[in-house]
Formats: sequence, structure tokens, C-alpha cells
Amino acid sequence: MSQPAVRVLQSGMRLPPLPTIRELVKLYKLQAMKQLSQNFLMDERLTDKIVKSAGRIDPRDIVLEVGPGPGGITRSILRRQPQRLMLVEKDERFGETLQLLKECAKPMNIQMDIFYDDILRFNLEHHVPDTEQRIHLIGNLPFAISTRLLINWYADLAAKRGPFRRIDTCMTLTFQKEVAERICAPVGSEQRCRLSVMSQIWTEPVMKFIIPGKAFVPKPQVDVGVVKLIPLKRPKTQLPFPLVERVVRHIFSMRQKYCRRGYSTLFPPEGREELTQKLFQLAEVKDTLRSFELSVEECLRLAEAYSEHIDAHPEVGDYDYRAPKHPDIL
Repeated sequence: MSQPAVRVLQSGMRLPPLPTIRELVKLYKLQAMKQLSQNFLMDERLTDKIVKSAGRIDPRDIVLEVGPGPGGITRSILRRQPQRLMLVEKDERFGETLQLLKECAKPMNIQMDIFYDDILRFNLEHHVPDTEQRIHLIGNLPFAISTRLLINWYADLAAKRGPFRRIDTCMTLTFQKEVAERICAPVGSEQRCRLSVMSQIWTEPVMKFIIPGKAFVPKPQVDVGVVKLIPLKRPKTQLPFPLVERVVRHIFSMRQKYCRRGYSTLFPPEGREELTQKLFQLAEVKDTLRSFELSVEECLRLAEAYSEHIDAHPEVGDYDYRAPKHPDIL
């Protein structure tokens, strides 16, 4: 059997004959916009591999693709035949290429909806009001928004809203290789950071594979990692997301110093050292570890200690060590 035939059988249904993504980009004179962090993935084998990394897509499932661009990954998703494919694309220049794919979806009985919107503001619940169908989030993310979008989605996951009203909504996303490695970084890794801990509190992140930068047009200066993030059936904390995010952010604000240094900036200067030492003892965490040496559980025990303290002293919750110490009085 020929290699193309094998690939079709492995990746799903064959689409009607279409120009290649490279041909469409040339035909419609589509150039990647640097200000939108756009990079086009032309290789069909790689787009199929990304979608395959998402796991089984059933005929009743919904797939939401972020930033489809000219539609490379979109084609690979259509071959897997979900019931509905939702595309969220900020750049309307891709309208003609995406409409072409929408026409291909009709005879396949796939509902394909195109939303020209910013994914950071997109209200999924408005378009999918019930939770009867499983949702997959897939996308070749613009580098400029990837971390911010992921933190937003973790907040949604913690609150069980948006695409995470069901616990089986997985994310299969591309990141700069360094960011992908940070997401998956274990305790003690030099790559471990705030994003590592936040990711591992609510999900199990799995590095699926690396795509060389030369596979993209234009070629980015870095390679790209494909990460699948599987929501934990039992999140590791029930603390409010903003509180956890605040504590973890402070812990990692001075990552090369002892972890107590960053944590202590949660509190006003008066009595700061004594209070920090007390809360570390309460949390049973060694205060001379570096932040990247802390486990998720240790970070969460520090968050618990902080939560108990601000319950008793609510004014501390509003403290911001970066705020001006002597604001001008007009």
C-alpha cells in the first residue's frame, strides 16, 4: 500500500481534492503577520500528527480550533469527522481559505462554524450552551498569547466553566519549545517555573513531540513543542484560583533565591520575616529551597497557610509590595 494511502487510513476520511495549503497561501497572497505571531504549518504529515495527539475524536464530539490560519490543522481535524468544528480566528484575511473548507465539510455532515474573534475574549458557553458533547481544544497557538491563554483556561478549569464544564476536555496545543518544556518541567528542573506548577495543579501535561522551526513559514527562531494537557479528575486543590496564582507567582518571583524571599513579599514589611518563618513551619516546607525545587504539594501547602492567614487578617490580602510607598497627595 502506498504511503499516502496509509496516511489517509490512519488519519481518517479522505477530503475532496483541494489545493495544498502552500498553493492557497500563494493564491490569496497570504503573508504571516509578525504582530499576530503567525507561523504557517504546511506539512500535512505534521498537522495529522498534531490531531492524532489529541486522541480519539468521536462522531458526536466538538472540536474548537484556535487560530486556524489558512487551515492546515483544520483539514486534519475534518478527516477525523467530529460532529462540529468551531474555528476561532482573529485575522479575517483567511476567510476565503476557511470558507473553502467549510464547503468541504457540508457533504461530510460536519457543522463547521467560523468565528472571527479574539480567543482571549471568546465566550464558548454562548455558542455551546449545554454539556452533552465532549469538547477538544486544538491549536497552533500564536506565541504572543500562549501563556496568557493557558492561564485563562486554567482559571476556567478551576471554576468548571467555558469549555471545562465537563472534566474530559483536553487541550492539544503548540508552544515555543522552551515554554512547552517549562509546562512539563519536573521538580528540580532548571526549566521549572510558575507555569509548571500551575499546569500540574489542574492537569497532567504530556510533551507529545517537537516540530523543528524549519517546518513553519516563516521559520521561527525556535523549535515548537506539542503538548497535550489532560485535566485531572481530582484537582490538587480547592483553593480559589486567584489566591493560588498569586502565591505561586510570588514564590517564583525570585527563583534563584531561597523560596522564602519571594513568598515573603506577600506581606507588609513590618513583621514580614517572622511571619514568613511561621507560615513555612505551619506548611512544613523547608524555607531554604529554591522555588524550582518545590513540589506542587509544597506550593499548595504554602498557599493554604497564606489563605488561613488572610482569613484572620483580611487587610493583608490587598497588600501589594510593588505599590508606591508614599503616593503623592494632590
